[in-house]
Amino acid sequence: MTRKLFVTTALPYANAPFHIGHMMEYIQADIWVRFQRMQNDNGQPRVVHFVGADDTHGTPIMIAAEKEGVTPQEFVARIAAGRQQYLDGFHIQFDNWYSTDSPENVDLSQGIYRKLRDDAKLIYTKTVDRFFDPVKGMFLADRNIKGECPHCHAKDQYGDNCEVCGAAYEPTELVNPYSVFTGSTPVLKPSEQYFFELSDPRCYQFLKDWLNTPGRLQPEMVNKVSEWLGEEGEKLADWDISRDAPYFGIPIPDAPGKFFYVWLDAPVGYLASLKNYLAKQGIDFDAFLNDPDTEQIHFIGKDIVSFHLLFWPAMLKFSGHPVIDKLKVAVHGHLTVNNEKMSKSRGTGISPLRYLELKMNPEWLRYYLAFKLNSKVEDLDFTGEDFVARVNSDLIGKYVNIASRCAGFISKKFDGKLASELSAPAKEWLARALTVDGAERQASIAANFEAREFGKALREIMEVADVANRYVDEHKPWILAKDLDKTAELHEVCTTALILFRQLTIMLSPVLPRVAGQVQQFLGDERFSWEDTRGENVYNSMLGRTIGSYSHLMQRVDAKMVEDLFDKPAIAAAPAVAAETAVQSDTASEIEELAPEISIDDFAKIDLRVARIVNCEHVEGAGKLLRLTLDVGEGRLRNVFSGIKSAYKPEDLVGKLTVMVANLAPRKMKFGVSEGMVLCASAADEKKNPGLYLLEPVSGAQPGMRIR
Repeated sequence: MTRKLFVTTALPYANAPFHIGHMMEYIQADIWVRFQRMQNDNGQPRVVHFVGADDTHGTPIMIAAEKEGVTPQEFVARIAAGRQQYLDGFHIQFDNWYSTDSPENVDLSQGIYRKLRDDAKLIYTKTVDRFFDPVKGMFLADRNIKGECPHCHAKDQYGDNCEVCGAAYEPTELVNPYSVFTGSTPVLKPSEQYFFELSDPRCYQFLKDWLNTPGRLQPEMVNKVSEWLGEEGEKLADWDISRDAPYFGIPIPDAPGKFFYVWLDAPVGYLASLKNYLAKQGIDFDAFLNDPDTEQIHFIGKDIVSFHLLFWPAMLKFSGHPVIDKLKVAVHGHLTVNNEKMSKSRGTGISPLRYLELKMNPEWLRYYLAFKLNSKVEDLDFTGEDFVARVNSDLIGKYVNIASRCAGFISKKFDGKLASELSAPAKEWLARALTVDGAERQASIAANFEAREFGKALREIMEVADVANRYVDEHKPWILAKDLDKTAELHEVCTTALILFRQLTIMLSPVLPRVAGQVQQFLGDERFSWEDTRGENVYNSMLGRTIGSYSHLMQRVDAKMVEDLFDKPAIAAAPAVAAETAVQSDTASEIEELAPEISIDDFAKIDLRVARIVNCEHVEGAGKLLRLTLDVGEGRLRNVFSGIKSAYKPEDLVGKLTVMVANLAPRKMKFGVSEGMVLCASAADEKKNPGLYLLEPVSGAQPGMRIR
């Protein structure tokens, strides 16, 4: 049997660049895929297809495109154009990156729906009250409504599921709901909706059996989802799969003005990307999915499992889709920083693009994340000091150190040729490094990679590195090189060390693909296979081989780079007591008189928005101006000039929240175009009291929120 693997990850929503959580998931999946591609089944390379896509549909993208004056297709195309720099930067090798706004996804989604409707008889319609934004004048999708979770009472949770406790619910169950677009309280209006009858007893029985199939997913997730599933006879809520126009999505067949809810067509996007890729490879899509040797492995975060472990499996099953019987789901936790949830305002955010711009080696991060990853649904914590220590200790001090201490002697003393044979003591050292209690370590390491126990695999690989370094330390090639009578011993010691270095590289290559490629060139390997870690394959092909000149493989991590990596924390607002003191002081007399009275309609014309200062810099030739780069939550950055140079240093403003006039007409200035105005407070007579105070919203406000 030749395993045929179809590997997928959660689809990122196409309204923003990748964040570090995406990179963690993709790196985890990429490592697993690279390991699989090193395996052979019955002498044939294992078949692995690794595909992804952008999740492009839904109201948020429609609204964002509307704000920018472009079509939703143009908006998501711009986001998609920025994806590759991240994937290439962190050596993540998808075979195909596609979009849910594609002909394949339309065809597959509508086909699944028709089978659910016509064959399984699990689709029905009924008129229900739906939330409607009275300010925006449109029905709101679940993700366009926020409020308090009805189960754990966490604040600011979406209308379909809670990111804190993971519960799924109807938006009407939210406590104190509000529209994410206008902040207004939504009202209920009747609308005919299409439902997938998840409460049907067939769905319950299938999901119960599917979840409890051994190897399907982690035990803790089986327990969690079983709680949502409830006991037999406790009906699951039916799933509203329709949305009203205007909506950017896939039309529901035979239902004018109705579109599929994004969570119906998004998971189908995995199949659409595969279908698109296989067509380009000349492979029959249906034949591949119906092949009994085909499996799908899906990597996903714990915050969206309710959709992927209840709705999605039931949808696939009752539409007769063959992939459901071959589906396994690998759920992972979140990435935290210093044991805190990532937050730009608290200085605990990590930008993957900044990581690359700082010229930090992407394989440092790949190794560090892999070292912390396991098969459990646990959060993974990034700590700067631990990152520096782990990478420098393992990759530089243990792994690279072996080659750097021995390779030069092979080049200088033996014309680049390794020894043609090894003595019994040298082979004993190889066995000491590569076996435990008579069993080959590679089998244990391979089993851990297969089971996504990456941390265990890397710890065992580093144990091999420890033995290899002890071997070099005990035999001291730098001493042997000084004694002409020890030339043969020097040749064997360096050959043995490089054999172990090659073994380490083969086993680390899923994690360190770029370094592995450099080592392949250095050692003269066309490709690395896991077969080369077994038995006498360890050294047979190396003996007598001529290798290339060694060049340094990796630099140490500079702790200063890690400091620069973190988002700068927002500057805290001045204490309330300071404000109180100011009111009581003589400066009260400096407050200017109020402006003439205006109407509410006059005020409504001014669009005040929360903005984050992404960057701030001096303006050459301008004595009073600073150039601010602002994020106003609209999917692009704005350039604003402000005369606050006398009061603030640029570095003190980066990361700070402020308030801006967002609908002020752009103004062309000598130094560029200013696209708005930030708000400051000052005294009536700025000569007597020259203080300028940039307005700053309290913590919790987000860029784009409107001030009313």
